[in-house]
Amino acid sequence: MELSKVSMQARIKAYVSLAKPGIIFGNALTAAMGFTLGARGSFDFWLFLATLEGISLVIASACAFNNYIDRDLDKKMERTKNRPLARGEVSPYHALGFAAILGALGMLILALYTNRITMMVALLGVIVYVFAYSLLKYHTIHGTLIGSIAGAVPPVVGYCAVTNQIDGGASILFAMIALWQMPHFFAISIFRLKDYMEAAIPLYPVKKGMRVTKIHMLYYILLFMISAALLTFMGYTGYAYLFVTTILSLCWLVLCIKGFKCKNDQQWARQMFIFSLVIVTALCIVVPFSVL
Repeated sequence: MELSKVSMQARIKAYVSLAKPGIIFGNALTAAMGFTLGARGSFDFWLFLATLEGISLVIASACAFNNYIDRDLDKKMERTKNRPLARGEVSPYHALGFAAILGALGMLILALYTNRITMMVALLGVIVYVFAYSLLKYHTIHGTLIGSIAGAVPPVVGYCAVTNQIDGGASILFAMIALWQMPHFFAISIFRLKDYMEAAIPLYPVKKGMRVTKIHMLYYILLFMISAALLTFMGYTGYAYLFVTTILSLCWLVLCIKGFKCKNDQQWARQMFIFSLVIVTALCIVVPFSVL
């Protein structure tokens, strides 16, 4: 009985790991940010709850599909070799079934409790992440850019759940998060460079070198600053939001510039990565209190 209990706990833990809870949490935060921006102070708690449940299940599904696709590659990388499929704790067929069930439940919740546009946007995000990013990242240096498109979908889902339309606010949210993700993921690719080289994934630092990658990070941060400011200039948020995002973006920009003279790229990249998390967390906090 005790052995069976331990085995069941291990199985549950393995399936939870397949869904990547950390990624679900981070994307749920941006979805909540999009929801509060779209709500404009008229907050429907039950719609909010249904939206987060639906998008979280959809994200979990996409992550499980991604684990299935990456199962052989994960065995070659230090940071991923202990994932359930890489260790054989879950069979590939069971992982596929698990992913399909999660996706179907998530789409059903969005269809029943939000609206058709929200469901279609979420479905598009899954298609881009699973069939474009997960497969093409082995063949192109633009995998990060493709992934940023999928990663920018959750805030749009949250926004559309309230507004039932794709307008200027949804477009700005999409641009902001897509642009934010580029230096965020470039930073990850730099401090995990050894893993990616061993796995032969053609990321920018691997194929183009550090300097070119840092230049691209600088450009994307500048574009992120402009897109973030548009929420205020287009009348969606107040000046408190503009002040906070501008100060943090400038700090991120300065840190990026320091990277051109740093002696330890991995240490600098970790700092860039951590600060990117500070920025997106600040966005998720300040937007609900700054909506006009």
